[in-house]
Amino acid sequence: MDLGFRGEVVDFYHRFRRGYPPTVIDSLVGAFGLTTDDVVVDLGCGTGQLTLPIAERVRSVVAVDPEPDMLLRARRAARERGVANVTWMIGADTDIPTLGALIGDRRLGVVTIGQALHWMDHEELFRAVVPLVRPGGGVAVVTNGTPLWLQNTAWSRALRGHLEDWLGSELTSTCGTDEASRRRYSDGLAAAGYDVAVTSVDYLDELSAEQIVGGVYSALPVDRLPSPEQRPRFAERLCHVLQPHRPFTEQVQVTMLIGRVHVSAAR
Repeated sequence: MDLGFRGEVVDFYHRFRRGYPPTVIDSLVGAFGLTTDDVVVDLGCGTGQLTLPIAERVRSVVAVDPEPDMLLRARRAARERGVANVTWMIGADTDIPTLGALIGDRRLGVVTIGQALHWMDHEELFRAVVPLVRPGGGVAVVTNGTPLWLQNTAWSRALRGHLEDWLGSELTSTCGTDEASRRRYSDGLAAAGYDVAVTSVDYLDELSAEQIVGGVYSALPVDRLPSPEQRPRFAERLCHVLQPHRPFTEQVQVTMLIGRVHVSAAR
């Protein structure tokens, strides 16, 4: 499946996609009782925003993404941070059963999905993970705030209007961050036999105009990215639209949907 996250988009993704506060990693470690004996799978890992901080807390991480360019940039980021306990694999949610065969008798502590589940068949994925995790392990669905153009602020509404004019289409996708998606994922976890809980971490952030422009570029498929010749005009127009709405304050809510397998369900 070609999602269009390759080429130049990868560098924008790496530079401008938010990372995760240490409290989020602490919450995941605590929720699943992760230790330095655990192996974690980070599915839809992108350039490693969730992979790398988790890797510092566990034995190893298998980071999976369908886009080779994402994995190449993530591998470079790992080297830059001195993180050496990550295996980078091209794959998708449909490859989880095969991954189970590769890991053999070693069971996983958790499968994490950081704001990527909307690209996946979540019901089938949740069922496939059950036999692969140890007692007390499971699935963590992590959403890292609402998309920049769908927030309830004046600057976000101005951004949305500009993008819709530029792209010629209405922007409605929440990337799985809305309450309806969370309920659907929660129901899917429960149906697959998990005990389900929700926790969140909230914080305020103030963005620069450059971060907003870069954040937009990081979210566009490569075929919809403004060309290099168009970007100065695109950025200038966007900054003009945003200027009256400074400061660009963002209330970020990182939501963690925690699904733990019943002890009897773990093989």
